[in-house]
Amino acid sequence: MYDLFLAPFVEFDFMRRALVGTLALALSGAPIGVFLILRRMSLTGDAMAHAILPGAAIGYLFAGLSLGAMTAGGLIAGFVVALASGAVARFTALREDASLAAFYLISLALGVTIVSLRGSNVDLLHVLFGSVLALDDATFVLLAIIASLTLIGLAALYRPLVMETIDPSFLNSVRPHAGGVAQVLFLALVVLNLVGGFHALGTLLAVGLMMLPAASARLWARDMTAMLGLSVLFALLASYLGLVASYQTGVPTGPMIILAAGALYFISLVFGRSSGLMRLWRREQHLEG
Repeated sequence: MYDLFLAPFVEFDFMRRALVGTLALALSGAPIGVFLILRRMSLTGDAMAHAILPGAAIGYLFAGLSLGAMTAGGLIAGFVVALASGAVARFTALREDASLAAFYLISLALGVTIVSLRGSNVDLLHVLFGSVLALDDATFVLLAIIASLTLIGLAALYRPLVMETIDPSFLNSVRPHAGGVAQVLFLALVVLNLVGGFHALGTLLAVGLMMLPAASARLWARDMTAMLGLSVLFALLASYLGLVASYQTGVPTGPMIILAAGALYFISLVFGRSSGLMRLWRREQHLEG
């Protein structure tokens, strides 16, 4: 048991660094995922994860694999796409999900093209799938800052976010502009976490550690506080199990972390106490009896 579950983290510094980095992502990203699911914005998170790619790719084009340049580019691109998709939805016949899908496809293709102009296949894989086993001190500082800003931001926005999620009309009647401000600040936190996840898990997997634990938590609990706590717990567990499985099998770490989160989701889908399949089946059996 020791060799399987503890030895990799005791013996190898890169495993400990990867664990700490993913734990920071789990602590900040999973609660964001809960609000995305409850606000029916799950696809928005996925689209925004790909929207940051062109900006990060432009940063890479000018400065190589520079943390600062790629982070700044990703943040700018994320905010631009968020504002542009909102403007398209407001001034045209397209709904916001359609405009986000369009920007998502364009961003993904553009980002891959930009990286391919200068980089090798290795660089492209780094951008798409991350390098969680090679986190340096600067990336640690970035992840810590993002986690801190996210937790502080969620604490400040908690009441208006919950109120707008449950009853937006009531919030608008009490505080007319609070919902719009909360929405903009919340999207800023989403972009921040996706940029952090991009550096560890890559653009294709960053949203996975945000959404899958949140979806699992939704199947176990209905109370908001319980969902937030469970989402973090599931994200932490997925990060640890994914790292262990990757070390033991030699499979790339980022995909293994997301697969571990996916396994927890399927378990929750069957056995979840709130709305799992087993609970629904027992309820039907009770009603038939």
